Amino acid sequence: MARIQTNQTQGAVTRYEEAFAQFERDHSAPAWLQAKRREAIATFSRLGFPTVRDEEWKYTDITPAANLVATPIFQFELNGAAAKVRTQLPFQALEGHRLAFVNGHFAPDLSHVGTLPEGVEVRPLSEALAAGSERVQQAFGRSVNGEETFVALNTAFAQDGAFIFVPADVELAEAVHLLFLTTGDSATVSHPRNLILLGQNAKLTVVESYSASTDGVYLTNAVTEIESGAGAHLEHIKAQLESPKAFHISTTQVGAARDSQLRSSSLNLGGRIVRNNPIAVMQGENAEVTLDGLVLTDNEQLIDNHTTMDHAEPHCASHELYAHVLNDKSVGVFNGKIFVRLDAQKTDAKQSNRTILLSGDATINAKPQLEILADDVRCTHGATIGQLDENAQFYLQARGIPAREARSILIRAFAGEVLASITLDAVRDEMEERISNKLQ
Repeated sequence: MARIQTNQTQGAVTRYEEAFAQFERDHSAPAWLQAKRREAIATFSRLGFPTVRDEEWKYTDITPAANLVATPIFQFELNGAAAKVRTQLPFQALEGHRLAFVNGHFAPDLSHVGTLPEGVEVRPLSEALAAGSERVQQAFGRSVNGEETFVALNTAFAQDGAFIFVPADVELAEAVHLLFLTTGDSATVSHPRNLILLGQNAKLTVVESYSASTDGVYLTNAVTEIESGAGAHLEHIKAQLESPKAFHISTTQVGAARDSQLRSSSLNLGGRIVRNNPIAVMQGENAEVTLDGLVLTDNEQLIDNHTTMDHAEPHCASHELYAHVLNDKSVGVFNGKIFVRLDAQKTDAKQSNRTILLSGDATINAKPQLEILADDVRCTHGATIGQLDENAQFYLQARGIPAREARSILIRAFAGEVLASITLDAVRDEMEERISNKLQ
């Protein structure tokens, strides 16, 4: 059913339709991808942008992002500016492979892919498409919900991003950093699309970061599809470090096969309005998925996390810990859904949402959702909202630590519950430093 659009959002839909017509004229693509793009833009036109009248968006008014008169960048080159932006890249101490994308397009001058085990692919999606990859054709869009507005919009304009394939029984020992950087002073929009496929018993660590060399206004609309084989192990870290004026929309779809162990951590410090949709589907028995999140906001930021744990098979486990630290007039939203299907007996699902309000003007909207159709399950959820422990702060001050530093120590300890699970020292250390800087 089409949404009732305001005049402003209807104008935004029309602008995207016109931009798509230009995009299709100027860029050739395989026939199968052209068909998917056309279907997606038709879906987007029918759905329009969500409003606060939609239950899933009742706390997040996305109208400013929808109405952003942005310039789609269909082609982009650094033109010798690599040295200038190189110093602004996050996680530079992280060793391993790096695929860098600037304004949504592959930037070879900022990328490095070392020697890979036989059969492993780490390359830009645009390159895989140009090579006619059957794996990409078969998996592209297979798991995500094409009836979601921003997924449809991403699919319509999908042009570049990362493609990673790790075959069965192969471990990629070094991490892969997927780096997305926005530059320039004019308002832009990009639609990164990532596809990550793991074979049976494959092992992989991926860092997916979004940042900017500008303080300007722009929109990032990202989709990441992750599919695992039986017994696969994945650590996925998404760091959202966008400009304080940016809009960031993302969908991360995780498919966990039998006996697989997948962990995805979402770290959010940047952005003006942010909406993350991490979705995990346990598709085989004994799968285990962990979705963790950290939100640190100030000023008038709004960061919305809508998570879904879908237990589709029996004997699966899921774990969730989301920690919010909200200051000034910022707003946090956490909607955590646990869905246990009819035959998913022996499910073990745990969800925890913890919030510290540093200001009387900060707001958290927390809504746990449990939809349980099986009868032999163990599902728990808990939510806490409060302020910093005054006794703990007094204890630190009594030992000569200034009040501001004592406060920072307590907040970092609170955030450390999420950061502690990250195995990459370079990522954990830099995030701790960024948190300290933001608190100051």
